[in-house]
Amino acid sequence: MLHTFFIWLIEQQFLLSVLLLTIVLLERFCLKVLSPSFVYKLVLIIPFAVLISNLPDSFKPLQNDQISYYLISPNTHYLNNASWEWAYVYFAVTILLLVYTFIVHMRFVSKLDLCTIKLQKPFKGSNFTSVYVSPAIKTPMVIGLFRSKLALPIGYEKQFAEHSFTLILEHESIHIQRKDNLSNGLFLLCTLLLWFNPLAWLAYGSFRRLQELSCDEHVLSNKTIEQHILYSKALISCAANSPATLMAYSHYGDRNMILQRLTHIKHNGKNSKFAKGGLLIVAACMLSTLAIAKSATQVESKEDHIAPILRVAPVYPAHAVEKGLSGNVVLKYDITPTGSTSNISVVNSIPEGVFDREAKKSLAKWQYSPSAQGYQNVLVQLDFELGTETPEASSVKSEEVLN
Repeated sequence: MLHTFFIWLIEQQFLLSVLLLTIVLLERFCLKVLSPSFVYKLVLIIPFAVLISNLPDSFKPLQNDQISYYLISPNTHYLNNASWEWAYVYFAVTILLLVYTFIVHMRFVSKLDLCTIKLQKPFKGSNFTSVYVSPAIKTPMVIGLFRSKLALPIGYEKQFAEHSFTLILEHESIHIQRKDNLSNGLFLLCTLLLWFNPLAWLAYGSFRRLQELSCDEHVLSNKTIEQHILYSKALISCAANSPATLMAYSHYGDRNMILQRLTHIKHNGKNSKFAKGGLLIVAACMLSTLAIAKSATQVESKEDHIAPILRVAPVYPAHAVEKGLSGNVVLKYDITPTGSTSNISVVNSIPEGVFDREAKKSLAKWQYSPSAQGYQNVLVQLDFELGTETPEASSVKSEEVLN
């Protein structure tokens, strides 16, 4: 299962890299014509695109007159083992990152030392009836993934003017209403799973900046110029001491992020509806193209849309190597709804009995995508050849079976 996930993750890298790079570029260069809230919502295209590109292949019946051919050489087994070794490295690093992130999170939580307080009369215009104060933070912060709450630094009354603080509370209220900490946690988890892709880390940073910018945009909508100025001053007072660790909690960001937010406040409300509409059309076309490409693959693929997602290559028998024997084995089998193989039998083998055992042994470990009812009487031919210069077992072709 872990090896299957690793192979699947590698196969998704091109699509994911394009999507992640798009988010980074939009955040870096297009916020003057596209509102941060609009780009922030576009992040949802990523899971939708991955979902569409991985739709199940169980809608088209299998043609029983099709057979898949796989080329096996003495080196194929070692190539397959190499993919397992990379999978072990990947999961080892992933577990270390997850453990490190968990430790950072728990250390931060243990230092919060929260104390409940009641908001005073001047601040009752917000949605908060009570908040927490903590000696461990220097700026307001939303904490908690599922039950988010507001934590304030000790001495917040002196840090913020009354009207500025009301705007800050409105900002934090939006984080809580949107459950931004939960979104951050999910995006951070995906980033840790994609730790080997630098675009994932860049996109996570862009996502967090877009989140804060979109909150600013909501707070300042229909606000006066004076309130814009008060809000900007409040952001400046939050610029110095914001955490920059691997945490899902919403915070104000470092000085560069504060500068970006102040710059965007000047352009608030000046985005282009034409640019938004054009980008939506492009996004819709991209998703449609993915769906059409998936459908075309199901209909036209030479692998007849049931290629295994996990294929364990057979071991080339040592006695066959010593005798210089090549040959092939044709196997018939069923694919269960869960994607495993069953009822494996040998239809034909040349030379008889030489490669049968290893062929059946490897086929029993193959895994396919789950389907509604599975498939019956699937045919595959494994060609065992010596001296093959390109022993790529994944070079597959589908042809009609000749009786």
